[in-house]
Order: sequence, then C-alpha cells, then structure tokens
Amino acid sequence: MTTPHTFALRGRTLAFRDDPFRVGPDAAVETCDDGAVVIADGRILEVGQASNVLARHPGVEVDSYGPDALIMAGFVDSHAHYPQLEIIGSYGEQLLEWLEKYTFPTEIKYSDPQYARAGAETYLDGCLANGVTTASVFSATYPASVEALFEGALERGMRIVSGKNMMDRNCPEALRDTARSGYDQSKALIEKWHGRGRIVYAVTPRFAVTSTFEQMEAMGALCASILPR
Repeated sequence: MTTPHTFALRGRTLAFRDDPFRVGPDAAVETCDDGAVVIADGRILEVGQASNVLARHPGVEVDSYGPDALIMAGFVDSHAHYPQLEIIGSYGEQLLEWLEKYTFPTEIKYSDPQYARAGAETYLDGCLANGVTTASVFSATYPASVEALFEGALERGMRIVSGKNMMDRNCPEALRDTARSGYDQSKALIEKWHGRGRIVYAVTPRFAVTSTFEQMEAMGALCASILPR
C-alpha cells in the first residue's frame, strides 16, 4: 500500500536476507542490478527487483541513483570514542602513557557542553559521510558529553549506543567520579534518553584499571534494576 509518505530508491541494491553463519555468505545476500527500496514513514517496506517491487506500489515517487551507486544498509561501527577524534594520529605509546598524555587531557575538555556538542557533531557528520548509521560509542565521564552525542544523533535519526564513562581510580581528578555519582548520573541519563528515537543507553564503566570493585558492583546493581524481570 502506498501512502503520501512513501517513496522509493532505485538503483543497484544489496540486501541481507539471512544469517551468513547459518546459510553461508552467498545465500545470505541478495543483489539486484536494477533494484528498488520502498520506504514509508522512515521504515523500509520492501527491497527487491525494481520491476516487481514498483509494480506493487503504483504511483510512488522514485529517486533514481543509476548503475554507479550501491543502495544498501548503513554500516555499523561497534567501537568508537568520539572525544578521541581530535587526537587521531597522536604518537602510539603504551596504552596507559597514551591515555595520560593525550586521551585524558582531551576528554577533560568535554565537560564544556558547547565543546562537547561541536565534537559530537563533527563525529556524527563524519559517520554519515562514510555510510555509518549505527555506532557503539564511548563518551567522556561528563553527562554533558553524552547529552551532546544523543542530541546530535536524535536530530540525524541515527542509532547510537552510548553512556557516560565511569572511572573512580587511576585517572585525573577532573575525570573521576564515584560509585554513587556514576550510578546516579547514569540512571538519570537512562531515564531521559533510552529509547528516544533510535537511541540506546549503555552502562559504561571504562575498563577494569579505572573502576574499583565498588563501582563495578554499583553498575551491576543499576543494570539489574532496569533490566526486565
């Protein structure tokens, strides 16, 4: 059924039809040299051979890309640190020295909401320019850094999985939180953002070196309090 909010993209298409680990990579993917994707209210209704798909949606507006473009699902970035975008290419020392010299001083800047918003927008626009529409992203320890990322993602219709980093040891004082503040700030962010648009909140202790046992226990309690029983 075609509605006023329905349109189609026409060109070479690539669609994933099944699990490649179950049926093999060839059977999991379908390509069409002349394909069409029909979209209604932001959701894909149908993907396939253009002659067949468009016949089922007579009168739909068609945006043709021609044979030199490939229409496919957006890429997924499973691990990114958006505040680290500006230190790409910094000298690759040992991890802890690299964190202390480059990463932590940069992340401190993200306590400023305006600075965080500028960084988030640069990161998100870079993702879209390279076909990334979904990403699992580390922010900084400041709630403002998470808010900036989620606000930008909501405006762009992107699926972003993120949460405030938590570190209560082995980091600069300006980045340090506590088991209690990490719990309270994360809970408030979950209540405000999780499920809005395509946003997913992730409870995010940074790693074992920077979180005490007490903080890890608090995060476990937070997860247990919000997960469905």
